[in-house]
Amino acid sequence: MKKILVSTAAIALGASSLMVSGAFADSTTTTTIGGTSTTTTSGATTTSTLKAVPVDPLTGLPDPTKLTKYRSALTIKIDNTPEAMPQYGIQDADVVYEEIVEGGITRLAAIFNSRLPTQVGPIRSVRRTDREIVFPIGGLFAFSGGAEYAVRSIATAPVKLLDEATSGSAMFRSSSRYPPHNLFANAELLMAKVGKPRPAPALFTYSSAKGRPPGPRVSSFVVGFNSGFATSYSWDTKTGSWDRSIFGEADVSANGVRISPKNVIVMTVNYVGGVGVIDSYAQLIGSGPVEVFSGSTLQRGTWSRRSLRRTTVYKNASGKVINLKPGQTWVELLDVSDHVSVTLAP
Repeated sequence: MKKILVSTAAIALGASSLMVSGAFADSTTTTTIGGTSTTTTSGATTTSTLKAVPVDPLTGLPDPTKLTKYRSALTIKIDNTPEAMPQYGIQDADVVYEEIVEGGITRLAAIFNSRLPTQVGPIRSVRRTDREIVFPIGGLFAFSGGAEYAVRSIATAPVKLLDEATSGSAMFRSSSRYPPHNLFANAELLMAKVGKPRPAPALFTYSSAKGRPPGPRVSSFVVGFNSGFATSYSWDTKTGSWDRSIFGEADVSANGVRISPKNVIVMTVNYVGGVGVIDSYAQLIGSGPVEVFSGSTLQRGTWSRRSLRRTTVYKNASGKVINLKPGQTWVELLDVSDHVSVTLAP
């Protein structure tokens, strides 16, 4: 007898795998409903199960080893001035926040979880905004000191603080840079100091669907930080990510990697006390406008955060949660007095 095989397969995009048991007979049809796949043949019925693959909560990428499920987040403050360039390790961060500090310059709070580079930096001091960023994330917070008001502020967050005095060999000075731009850290050694791990919460939601998200297509945009710290992003069709530039040059790490996140979120926020003023901070509780650049498109909407312990929710103009592409995300904390310039794709 000639055998005929007809199969309707369930495909899990980026987040699941199919485990099948049983034998085929003369005619086979497979139907998948709600994660369970039932196969009916002329002589037998077998069942297969869709088994979800864990994902990294900070990137949405598959994590089949469950590494990030049992590891805390590590936030490292990184210098972002011309003297700090090129920076080390920034390409391996899961999420990067760019905040305005005194004088209108910007500084980075880079969050590491899925990858731990052996050299990160240059490391700089804590600022008042950092407490607002890390409070719902927890884990470790590495920095190089700071003003008394800023240190008191971060001490109230549920993080373990690590500086040059408490990190031992995990932080080190490089003879190739001048102070204060010469302090670096080994993220692997810092993570070993966590004690009891506190897994990081998901900060965003992701879509596994192929194709670009809704919204107008964008070729480039500029995040208008003042004082010469404006950053620009250009869509790279080959990598499906946003090539970052700053100080009029391509942003390339000291490791030779172009900084090119999958997503850029621009949150318009109020800096309490005045933008660029000492002791001011980004008000991240409440709500405000947001522009989300992901998958070559722009989605405008609103960010909202109910309390210090809650994560931020991003919704589009229709009130639906905005989904990101899995991968690295940069969050730009732009003051209400600044703006974003967008160039639409032809």
